[in-house]
Amino acid sequence: MTTKQFIQALEEEFQQQQYGQSPVELYEPIRYLMSLGGKRLRPLMTLMSTALFTDEWQKAIKPATAVEVFHNFTLMHDDIMDKAPLRRGKPTVHAKWNDNTAILSGDVMLVQAYELMLFVEDKNLKKALKRFNRTAAEVCEGQQFDMNFETRENVTEEEYIEMIRLKTSVLLGFALELGGIIGGASDKTCQTLYDLGINIGLGFQLKDDVLDVYGDPVKFGKQVGGDIISNKKTYMLIEALSSATGETKAQLEHWLSLKDFDPAEKVNAVRGIYDQLGIRQLAEAKINEYFEKAFDLLDSLKVEAERKAELRAFANILIDREV
Repeated sequence: MTTKQFIQALEEEFQQQQYGQSPVELYEPIRYLMSLGGKRLRPLMTLMSTALFTDEWQKAIKPATAVEVFHNFTLMHDDIMDKAPLRRGKPTVHAKWNDNTAILSGDVMLVQAYELMLFVEDKNLKKALKRFNRTAAEVCEGQQFDMNFETRENVTEEEYIEMIRLKTSVLLGFALELGGIIGGASDKTCQTLYDLGINIGLGFQLKDDVLDVYGDPVKFGKQVGGDIISNKKTYMLIEALSSATGETKAQLEHWLSLKDFDPAEKVNAVRGIYDQLGIRQLAEAKINEYFEKAFDLLDSLKVEAERKAELRAFANILIDREV
């Protein structure tokens, strides 16, 4: 049971997925988006979680694929809402085709996710679907909060953390919980797995906020400073607005108010303000706090240490990631 084996099994499954044939315009965008790859964090977490409790982890492959198909469905629709031109360095579906095609293809992806979830054994299916339904609704709630924040001047740290919990973390929590359900773990253990995923997700998203400001453009794979350019209310900006005073606060508010500006100049100026206020250190302390909670929860699982080794190594990779 190695991460390499899990990844190979997942990629073989993704390559075999048919999605549908006709009309071509409906199914080709799905094949296109799924072929762009991505980190495959969520299905990998489901397989790792299943393997904590059983050697028959292969029975989780299709349900794990369901989690990834659902995740990509949300990305397809999010890209339309954000008017995003690129996804994983390639044109987004709505940019390559059109908005209506992307909406409809995304709808079919959601149906496909449910089809794949049906491969959970009957004795565990109702529980898995009930938790999947709740998670799916929460992801939508998180997206709505994120859109609400765009037109609000004041967003608190607590509100932001709750938004990313819903938009990002609950699906990571479900991915681990699903592995526990498939592996026959107790309700209490499944809850621990869910909480473990929530904390990994919160640390993961906050790390994304930091990388958006301080990441290496080549490694990061997308425009560094995009959040600053768009005045996105991230943890970094919220903390800066909360702690800035005097001339520093005036400078920050000046850059946020500008409608016409040089993007590189704005990114450098706001990054400089973050440096002055120690925002990166604040964010990294918060990231470490969530990952430490995750490791404590992992340690609390009554499973042999050898079985937990892959999940522990995986979490460490997420902490140190540069992309």
